[in-house]
Amino acid sequence: IFYRFSQMSASVPQGHTWARQVKKEDEEEDPLDQLISRSGCAASHFAVQECMAQHQDWRQCQAQVQAFKDCMSEQQAKRREELQRRKEQASAHP
Repeated sequence: IFYRFSQMSASVPQGHTWARQVKKEDEEEDPLDQLISRSGCAASHFAVQECMAQHQDWRQCQAQVQAFKDCMSEQQAKRREELQRRKEQASAHP
C-alpha cells in the first residue's frame, strides 16, 4: 500500500517525493487516487494523510493506518466474492 502525504518533513530523505502535486485542470487524475476513491476507503486514506501531516511520525498514526488497511481488505474481499459470483453465473449459463 502506498501513501502520499500533504506536507514534506525535514526528516524525510530527499529521494522521496511525499508532497502532493497540485492538480492542473487538464491533467488526468492519478490512478492511485482513482483506485482509492473507487474502493470506498478514501475517508480512511485521508485520515492517514492528515495524521502524517500533523505528526510527521507514522508511529503515531497506527490507528488510522489500521483502519485504512481494514477497509481495503474488506473491499478486496467483497470484490473477490463478486468476481466469484460472476464466474459461477457465467459457467451456469453457457
